[in-house]
Amino acid sequence: MTQALVIGAGPAGLMAADRMSAAGLDVTVTEAKPSVGRKFLMAGKSGLNLTKDEPFPQFLAQYEEAASFLQPMLQAFGPRDVVTWAESLGQDTFTGSSGRVFPKAMKASPLLRAWMQNLDEQGVKVRTRWRWVGGIEGYDFDTPEGRQTLHPDVCVLACGGASWARLGSDGAWADWLPVRTARFQPANMGFEVDWSPHMAPHFGTPVKSVALIAGGQRVRGEFVLSARGIEGGGIYAVSRRLREGATLYLDLFPDLADDALRKRLARPRGKTSMSGYLRKALKLDLVKQALLMEFARPLPEDLFPVLRALPIRIKGPRPMDEAISTAGGIRLDELDDGLMLRARPGIFAAGEMLDWEAPTGGYLLTSCLATGRWAGDAAVRYVKGQGK
Repeated sequence: MTQALVIGAGPAGLMAADRMSAAGLDVTVTEAKPSVGRKFLMAGKSGLNLTKDEPFPQFLAQYEEAASFLQPMLQAFGPRDVVTWAESLGQDTFTGSSGRVFPKAMKASPLLRAWMQNLDEQGVKVRTRWRWVGGIEGYDFDTPEGRQTLHPDVCVLACGGASWARLGSDGAWADWLPVRTARFQPANMGFEVDWSPHMAPHFGTPVKSVALIAGGQRVRGEFVLSARGIEGGGIYAVSRRLREGATLYLDLFPDLADDALRKRLARPRGKTSMSGYLRKALKLDLVKQALLMEFARPLPEDLFPVLRALPIRIKGPRPMDEAISTAGGIRLDELDDGLMLRARPGIFAAGEMLDWEAPTGGYLLTSCLATGRWAGDAAVRYVKGQGK
């Protein structure tokens, strides 16, 4: 008999299983896909960003309206705790110049392997290719052996949001879980742009050393041009404002003071071509020149305003299934202080199922781990309080 059930084997689910099994509960983890942590592994392919080393108030502010809800969970398991946890699994870490923290292996797979070995030693049973298809009195699963039903004393739901369905997060649970949800929306995603033909040679080129401005938010970052539009860390950082309708502007010279930029602009052009002038007088690289000609043609006599705030015309976000994460999910007022569903005692929820969002840069992963840990600890208290 399964005492504690976890549905979803991503970071939140595995952390809940870790806490419950360490407290002595008999734990089974079910995962719809053939292996665990698939989105976690994908995110770590280009360098697993574990968390962000910065003052806690600054870290917490990234969660905006969900900050007060998440605060106790992040205080209990915040950036420093994430580092300690990773290193306890044999993964040394380092902090980059931006404050982002990575494992020295720069991959998710060694960390996941060590974690799964630890869970195995704690007696956690993992069932892959078990897809939850409904039920909360008895949890029904489609499995390679046919329909299976489990009747746990307690359950932690960690089914993810609605992005990257091929990796397991398809949001299907929202169709049968009897709770109020906020509609899913893409988060940390790229945006579509209708490029003119002259931009094609620049597809795949990174745009570096710019500041992105949207809806009162200003961030330093970089992004990449593609045939479909724009994507990358800088875009993800302002994606919420863009999704909500703000215009995107680029400061092409974020490190140059106004008077220094005007001094460059005061140099006579003479017979030099415009591209030559932009390159020699302004030291503007080819991709920035292309963006300037794409969105500011005909060029005004005074280039200063468009160099400081070049408007980028976007059509809208890329499809939700391409987004790194999603906004929306179980409304926070549906949950008690232990992340238990108010209407369904013994059922807890964690991770991206919940209606919070955060930018990339370690914030997403830290909160998934923190909410999974919080829900797992609360589930232990619930079982022991029930005398089961």
